[in-house]
Amino acid sequence: MDEMRKVKLEAAGIRVEDALGRFMGNEMLLERFLKKFLDDVNFSLLKEAVGRQDHEEELKASHTLKGVCGNLSISGLYDLVTRQVALMREDRWEEAEALMPEIEKAYETAAAAIRG
Repeated sequence: MDEMRKVKLEAAGIRVEDALGRFMGNEMLLERFLKKFLDDVNFSLLKEAVGRQDHEEELKASHTLKGVCGNLSISGLYDLVTRQVALMREDRWEEAEALMPEIEKAYETAAAAIRG
């Protein structure tokens, strides 16, 4: 992974060095898992569940997305979905759902950086 790529990912809220620590310094493996993030369905499931106001599915998708983001050190998105999950668990659904524009922006920013 060249320095320019790392800078782009960092600018998108992805803590590359933290992620590399989880992947034992294997940049190719990290790149492979970052690409898999683009195929992960949990962001789409979250959007759909919010549209239906299916609280059970919202929590499930948000919580799973949080885990994926945490493992890949996608910190901008991770921080937002962590807040969202906490609000959902406090039965503060309107506030949780109100985070969706910020979550969508963070997701798109991270996804664009991963695509390169």
